[in-house]
Amino acid sequence: MGRVNAFAPNDPSDADDRSDAPDPSDPLAAFMALRTPEGAALLDGLRSYDPAQELTTATRLRRTHPASLVSAALGQARLRQRAVAKFGAEDAYRMFFTPNGVEQATRTSVATHRAQRFVAAGGVRSVADLCCGIGGDAIALARAGIFVLAVDRDPLTAEVARANAAALGLDGLIEVRCADVTEIDTSPYDAVFVDPARRGGRGRIFDPEAYSPPLSWATGAALEAPRAALKIAPGIPHEAIPAQAEAEWISDGGDVKEAVLWFGEGFAAGSYRATVLPARATLWSGTPLPAPPVGPVGRYLYEPDGAVIRAHLVADIVARCDGRLVDETIAYVTSDQPYDSPYTAGYEITDRMPFNMKKLKALLRERKVGVLTVKKRGSAVEPEELRRRMKLQGPNAATVFLTRVAGAPTMLIGHPLTGPA
Repeated sequence: MGRVNAFAPNDPSDADDRSDAPDPSDPLAAFMALRTPEGAALLDGLRSYDPAQELTTATRLRRTHPASLVSAALGQARLRQRAVAKFGAEDAYRMFFTPNGVEQATRTSVATHRAQRFVAAGGVRSVADLCCGIGGDAIALARAGIFVLAVDRDPLTAEVARANAAALGLDGLIEVRCADVTEIDTSPYDAVFVDPARRGGRGRIFDPEAYSPPLSWATGAALEAPRAALKIAPGIPHEAIPAQAEAEWISDGGDVKEAVLWFGEGFAAGSYRATVLPARATLWSGTPLPAPPVGPVGRYLYEPDGAVIRAHLVADIVARCDGRLVDETIAYVTSDQPYDSPYTAGYEITDRMPFNMKKLKALLRERKVGVLTVKKRGSAVEPEELRRRMKLQGPNAATVFLTRVAGAPTMLIGHPLTGPA
């Protein structure tokens, strides 16, 4: 695939009419134009531009550059700004992205954790990364010293992945191939990683067999490899998890980001794992845990991390804090004992009352609460609506939990534990 020729200097008056300007209807041509010296310089100059001033910026740049190139550069600059949250500024402002690529790419912290698990499994020197997208996982694997074959069937996405490998100095460890992943011979590689597309024209896809490629194909490819990992949506039902897989749910900064199915040597088939980043803390169970006990609300309330809940490991938290659930259907753990853990957020409960808006409003007014955090499980009340009705005033803060206790709608009021209890 040849590169677009570097644009020659031209009179500003005919910048929009240059014959070598990229075709705005061809995304690949527009992207390749950004890789030319003129495109690269234009993009570098937009690192700190303000999207609110886009019209002014575009008007100024179009005096000396083709409108289509300016549009491509501004679009890429916006994507880079969005990507900082996932990749960090140092990498994001050197990398290239597509709108879907930013949305679907694995954030660096999660990709690095997965690469480290491959390394820890032993003997993984090469990985076939199928459905590589813009290359987020390939980059983490290469930085762990692993050679990567990165495959994507979309020509633009594959070209972006190739550009990212070069931009980060990893092109010696990453080979990018534009191909249908179902036609790739993975036998020469020590491991396989598959990240099926889970979005379609109508948004998220929840049926694993509607992934592209389907989960059944990805599982088959994984079982043929010495070791493998499949990235899947964290909401996958446990009954859809293959018996040969170790299932891991990963959260980062309190948000569940993904689930991974691990296959082969070094991984425990049939087990469940919850990993909490950035603490790199992991809960693990080789068998389903028994239902935890249910009992009265104690002095402390613990909110398990979403990865712990998804992995069905709340009973482990109950045992660790010598606690119980407030309701058999609600993942709030209560205890009379202080407990500090990366797997939970802890609160001291000061008040408990049946659900009643007027009584809550009176209590908050009495306590001079002006800042209210609303958390809910098992309640249909919208937090913003509740805050609006409370008409908060005062210098103090509080947290209210809208939930069920022994089946009854209940409000628990308290405050976060700021450190080890």
